[in-house]
Parts: sequence; structure tokens; C-alpha cells
Amino acid sequence: MEMAPPQIGRALVVIVDDRVSHGEREDTIGPLVTELLEEARLVVDAVVVVPGDPVAIRNALNTAVIGGVDLVVTVGGTGVSPRDVTADATAGVLDRPIPGIAEAIRASGLAAGAVDAGLSRGLVGVSGSTLVVNLAPSRAAVRDGMATLTPLVAHVIAELSGLDD
Repeated sequence: MEMAPPQIGRALVVIVDDRVSHGEREDTIGPLVTELLEEARLVVDAVVVVPGDPVAIRNALNTAVIGGVDLVVTVGGTGVSPRDVTADATAGVLDRPIPGIAEAIRASGLAAGAVDAGLSRGLVGVSGSTLVVNLAPSRAAVRDGMATLTPLVAHVIAELSGLDD
């Protein structure tokens, strides 16, 4: 009998979308992110949907950090329109930015043809002992962003938990 590889941590997905949060459209991105996180051996505690409001986004991030999740992935609100406030809200929550990962996600997304990923103002950083990642909302941007992020997640979680000492 083959044993499944051990889980590397807990995650929360935050979908930032006005129409989904108001019930005007179904969330199709949350299940995709959940599937990709589970493939990366993370347990997804929940998918939370919030409107493009800085306070709602900050509250979701702070709740995740206080709840002790290892990774929070936000999807949406990373562009340049006035309602794209995810990066601004995230900046107020981060203790330490990790610009190299954010730049890698942007570069690989643009190379893969996900224009919204290339234009994303999304941030990556640490709040407390939680890794916070902002992704652009297209399926292509999410798939590519997760492919770029996944190899790094276990290492970052181990460093934040002190398990790599």
C-alpha cells in the first residue's frame, strides 16, 4: 500500500471579485486554485469571496494570519483600474515583502501570454508566519502563477516555521 506524501501546510484562498461577492456570478477560480494547492500538498481551509474593498480584503488577510494558515492566495483586484485594490490592501498587512517571487510570477505569466499576470500589481510577502500571494484573476494567470509559486512554497513554509534550521 502506497502512502500519500505528507501535507506541507494549510492554505486559504481569497477571491476578490465584486460580482461573485454579490452573487451575480459563480466563482470558477476558487475551485481551480483549491485543486492546484491540493496538488501541491496543501490543505485548503476555505475559499473566501470578498468585494474589491480594501477593508474587506485586509480583514480576510488578517483573519487568515491570525488563524495560523501557512499560505494565503488572493485572486483578483491586481490590475490598474480604480477597483483593483488588492495590492494596496495587501501592502498594509505584509511585514516583509518578497519582491523576487512577485516579479517571477509576473514575468512567467507574461511569457505565457497571460497579459493580466504581466500587468499585475500583485505582491508577495510574509505577514507573521504566513506567506501571502496576490494573483491576477484569469485562469491562465492562476495556472501559471501557481506553477511558478508551487516549487517555492514548501521551502518558504519550512523557513517560516523554523523547520529548516
